[in-house]
Amino acid sequence: MISSTPYDVRDAEVIVVGSGLAGMTAALQLAPRAVTLITKTAGLPGGSSLYAQGGVAAAVGPGDRPEDHAADTVAAGAGLVDAAMAALLTRDGAALIRRLLADGLPFDRAPDGSPLLGREAAHGAARIVHAGGDATGRTLVTAMAERLRATPSVRVETDAFAVDLVLRNGRVCGLLACHPQGWVLHRAPRVILATGGIGAAFARTTNPAEATGDGLAIAARAGARLADLEFVQFHPTALAVDADPVPLLTEALRGAGALLLDRDGRRFMPDEHPLAELAPRDVVARAIGRRVAAGEPVFLDLRPALAAKPDGFPTVLALCAEHGLDPFAEPMPVAPAAHYHMGGVVTDADGRTSLEGLWACGEVACTGVHGANRLASNSLLEALVFGARVARDVAERPLAPLPPFALPRPPAVAADVGHALLDAIGAEARTALYDGAGLVRDELGLLAARRKLDRLAAALDTLRCEDGEAPPAVVRQWGEARNRLLVGRLVVHAALAREESRGAHCRSDHPLPNPAFTRRTLTLSDLAGTAGPLPGDAACCIL
Repeated sequence: MISSTPYDVRDAEVIVVGSGLAGMTAALQLAPRAVTLITKTAGLPGGSSLYAQGGVAAAVGPGDRPEDHAADTVAAGAGLVDAAMAALLTRDGAALIRRLLADGLPFDRAPDGSPLLGREAAHGAARIVHAGGDATGRTLVTAMAERLRATPSVRVETDAFAVDLVLRNGRVCGLLACHPQGWVLHRAPRVILATGGIGAAFARTTNPAEATGDGLAIAARAGARLADLEFVQFHPTALAVDADPVPLLTEALRGAGALLLDRDGRRFMPDEHPLAELAPRDVVARAIGRRVAAGEPVFLDLRPALAAKPDGFPTVLALCAEHGLDPFAEPMPVAPAAHYHMGGVVTDADGRTSLEGLWACGEVACTGVHGANRLASNSLLEALVFGARVARDVAERPLAPLPPFALPRPPAVAADVGHALLDAIGAEARTALYDGAGLVRDELGLLAARRKLDRLAAALDTLRCEDGEAPPAVVRQWGEARNRLLVGRLVVHAALAREESRGAHCRSDHPLPNPAFTRRTLTLSDLAGTAGPLPGDAACCIL
């Protein structure tokens, strides 16, 4: 059992929250400085990086240039990519991948030792580096985790749920977390958020259960600047089976020749876009989504890709077999699912946020490199590049000593709150967000979602009490529900403000891009911490 007081206070030089690729990269790059890495998972690695089947995009092939990769990134982002940040990503990324290749990381290679390069949607060249075929994320983070365990300067705290930042006069002074043994205040002058995305806030997602938007919600409650929260990328080809999360059929399959077919076995993407199956993700996802919404099944014929690369997709084959499907015998049923969040905590090129002492990297951050629609396989690259940049800035930037501050009081959750009630609130919230702010949106649906999420947030808030002593597992479940609800309400709020269709944000009542909205959306998160309804238009503006 845990009570609101007392709790342990532990001092640290740097706190990293998150055990995916971005967080582990930052922790490793900070060695030999003392780092405490906090993760709510049971061990390393964690997060969505583990499930990333796609590779890492980098201009390391003959004739390819970082400038070309940056141009493709800008084109995919539908007018909202920060071109300077895209140039930084692709330049640093190419150099970093070359170093990792030279360092012996287990990338797939040709007999001469050069990297095997694949092509994915909206890329103008074959520049996708893979590891373990379609197990790139798992291969990379497993290798990173091994290195992290061998790094004595990094202390890893598992099963630790980060709850809130501690601030004094706008300065981050530490992090309050719920551990299996009780509450702990991690007092530190530097905190790095690397908690991943928000996929598990949606009812149908490719993301693991832990992707509940914790870092985004923590930053929002602390008053950090957020941007572009309405831009949620739906992966076009999740396997259409009854599972949570739904298995992903990597975009590399279409890069290797897999074809999308309607219920009559006819290809339909050539009628949708000149690049057909290699069109940008938002185009492919909506083409599939329209058919699925009309009750028409859509299939991905993997056989051309499997013939072209017989050993290239072991993860996909295992996933299909797990669900009793044989991709060698027939096409696989697919449908879009929530996959990646382009929005997040606003950062500069070094990962600094609007709060002194707080950095962010990976999917929780909004660097401006993705705009309205992320280019395929740029996510792992972003985690590597900005994880390293954050570590360098944290190590080099001097900060004044921590000011004195009052010890915070943890949220007290009623002892008699059960898992079933929290499960019900969570499930209803996920359905409301998916139905109202899914692949295609309109004002009526968004307003309905906002009402449901506001009601659920108010209901969740009633489960707090002055003398609450809920066990840590219930506190974590309550905290994840609180985070999902806040994140969902912020996404809906931003989607209502953007009255146009652009990239991954599609409004059926505003179906065309509007030049007036060729700006990033800033969410004033300091107005968004209450359980009641979010404020009106004053809380969100187009920069």
